[in-house]
Order: sequence, then C-alpha cells, then structure tokens
Amino acid sequence: MTRYVDGFVLPVPDEQFDAYREMATEAGKLWMKHGALAYFEGLGDDLDPDLGGVSIRTFPSVAEADEDESVVFSFIVYESREHRDEVNANVMEDPAMGEIGADEEMPFDIERMAQGGFRSIVSYEQ
Repeated sequence: MTRYVDGFVLPVPDEQFDAYREMATEAGKLWMKHGALAYFEGLGDDLDPDLGGVSIRTFPSVAEADEDESVVFSFIVYESREHRDEVNANVMEDPAMGEIGADEEMPFDIERMAQGGFRSIVSYEQ
C-alpha cells in the first residue's frame, strides 16, 4: 500500500525544547484528529554515525544546528497526497490550530527548517 509522508528536519534551541515538545504534542493530536495515519517527532540521538570512513552530510549540518541546539526529525503519514492536502486544509481551518503556541514565540527558527512531501516508492508495514 502506498503512503504519502510530510517530513521535517529542524534545529531547536535546547532552552526551548520543552516548549517545542508541548507544541508538537498538541499539533500531533490535531493532525491525528483530522485523519493523519501517524505523527512522529524524534529528538536527534546518534547524529554523527561512524560509516567506516564514508563522508556524509549530517542532520545537524542540514539544519545548521548550533552547539546549544538539538535536531528534531519529524514526519506525518497520510494515505496519499490528496489525503494529505485534505487533512492539512482541515487542520488549518480548526480553531485549535490558532491556539497552538499562540501565547509564545515559535520555539525554533522556522527559516532553518527543511520540509517536503514524499510519495512512497518502497514501503513495508506490519
């Protein structure tokens, strides 16, 4: 079964991590309420892997993360791109979306966030 995924990589200042997690928790509930199949937020843990001398670009470099920032990788899974567009439209129309983080500044620099939509080319599910 093919799926569609929106993926994100972003740096979060360590001092703002709790605020980010709170915002992500509420956002996840909202996306799931409107039909997303899965919502995932992950905190970077092993971001400089030893690949036996193979040189790769790491997530911290992609996100331009500073020493006092953590890298978050997140994704939302949908049935299809059309389903993604429908879910996202419903999320944006939901009054709760305006309440997420409304009292505070964004807990990360949105200009350094990488985001994109991906259609499935290989997928295994249990």
